[in-house]
Amino acid sequence: MSRIHVPASSAPVDLSRVNLNLLVALDALLTEASVTKAAARLGLTQSALSHALRQLREVFGDALLIRGRGGMVLTPRAQQLAVPIRRGLLELQRALHDEPLFEPSTAVHRFTLATSDYFASIILPPLLALLRTEAPKVDLDVRPVDERRTPELLESGAVDLVIQAFPTPAPALRQQKLFEEGFSCIVRQDHPEVNRRLELAQYLRLPHVLISPRGEGEGIVDQVLAKQGLSRRIALRLPFFLTAPLVITRSDLVLTAPRRMVEGFAQAWRLQVLKPPLPLPTFNTVQLWHERYEDDPAHRWLRDALMRATAPLR
Repeated sequence: MSRIHVPASSAPVDLSRVNLNLLVALDALLTEASVTKAAARLGLTQSALSHALRQLREVFGDALLIRGRGGMVLTPRAQQLAVPIRRGLLELQRALHDEPLFEPSTAVHRFTLATSDYFASIILPPLLALLRTEAPKVDLDVRPVDERRTPELLESGAVDLVIQAFPTPAPALRQQKLFEEGFSCIVRQDHPEVNRRLELAQYLRLPHVLISPRGEGEGIVDQVLAKQGLSRRIALRLPFFLTAPLVITRSDLVLTAPRRMVEGFAQAWRLQVLKPPLPLPTFNTVQLWHERYEDDPAHRWLRDALMRATAPLR
């Protein structure tokens, strides 16, 4: 009987040298204790599996299977490998085929949203109400939007979602519309020149507050006016949405801002809500995420939760 020569090896197996297919072949060989039966099980030729066995002997430094009286028998090393190899392949199969679960009712999780103070004031109350009933152990961090780093922050997972209007397109970013928004104007209730109605000439003459998150540049109103050869005076430019209505309550300035925001402030303070004296476009509020997290169960649940929380706004 010819002897099987296998180089002695006491060093740990280098996984970088092991093809996953070899481990699948090893599992079949150790289970069947037969090259013929293992080949049939895997749908391979006997010569192909014999070649795989030779490679496995080289990798493990052991004969693994040797001829005995009733056929092939496992060496002590092979017997030692049989259960861990089978368990490892089953765990790997589960990891590849079983979708990880996110159970909101029991999940302990923290998500990070990036948005402005305005959008936070609109979406957080209904979103927190939803979390309270569906995901009581899920917490939120909210941070300002950094448009220059949005793709990087979303890709790294430092930010889960960005909620904003007019996002800068990026190839790896996905977006979904949450709701549409329009504009209204507000002035203080006892404004000396405005009473229930704003005429265009009056609107152009009065000083204005412009909300500019970047602290510079023009707004949508100014772009619309410029197309008509008109302009207005920006007496105050602010980077904060929710500060602007407070300024209006104690000044004669005019603020043109998202409708839901000004209506909310008008209910709390003495403010007049007025229709803009010129047609202004609406805009979409969207949630942005990186394609890496498209199918992540926790991330997918968060996006769906935000869609459901903002459904009354649509």
